[in-house]
Amino acid sequence: MTKRILFPLVSLSSLLCMVGCQSASTMTAAYPAPSFDAPRMAQQTATPLAPAMPNYPRLPVLPRVAVVPPAKQVAPPMAGIPLAWIPPVAPRPWKWIVVHHSDTTTGGAAAFDKMHRAKGWDELGYDFVIGNGSDTGDGQIEVGPRWTKQKIGAHAKTADNRFNEYGIGICMVGNFMVERPTPNQMKSLDKLIAYLMVTYHITPDNILGHRDTKPTDCPGQYVSLPLIRRQASALAGMGLFQEPKISASAELLTDAPGSN
Repeated sequence: MTKRILFPLVSLSSLLCMVGCQSASTMTAAYPAPSFDAPRMAQQTATPLAPAMPNYPRLPVLPRVAVVPPAKQVAPPMAGIPLAWIPPVAPRPWKWIVVHHSDTTTGGAAAFDKMHRAKGWDELGYDFVIGNGSDTGDGQIEVGPRWTKQKIGAHAKTADNRFNEYGIGICMVGNFMVERPTPNQMKSLDKLIAYLMVTYHITPDNILGHRDTKPTDCPGQYVSLPLIRRQASALAGMGLFQEPKISASAELLTDAPGSN
């Protein structure tokens, strides 16, 4: 009885061993061939650490200060020259100085401005007006708004308008077909023209009367342009306008001949 029981057990064990050996062989065949090389590790670059910040003390917060641009510098005038003669804007490329008379016995910049506007002009046509003692002082030089703005003139119209474009207009008050300019007017005219010659490099030949630009009697038979050229050129050559000097406040708008 015992032999009958053992035989099936032995047979079952043998069968299991055979199956287990076959399974082990089959499973062993599924693995790749062994490798004896050492494993390769990926190299990693270490991230550098930020340097430690020093422990500075906290600074106080200061109020913001508005930045103000420097004021525009105005060149100082030459000796005895009013600031009003120096325009606050870039000058035009002046080539000529044109002398006029007002053809009236009285007047000044304000009166002529009104007359010119009545003609349809935008404002006083001259750059400078030299009084004869009627509306303003005898020999007093008034600076017109055109000069301050360095604006094209309205005093010597021609076909090409070059004497308005590049000519400085100076009007002496008076009718010099019947009378002469006063000595103070001539003194102021010579000084003004000499200054303009030096400053804007205008030659004596380019000092003209209105009659040199078009058919007219202006500035009158008693105004000698050759004499004006000689006297202004002599002043210009004397170096009177070379040393900077700030004029007194009374001279800022006008220049009387007694201020020399």
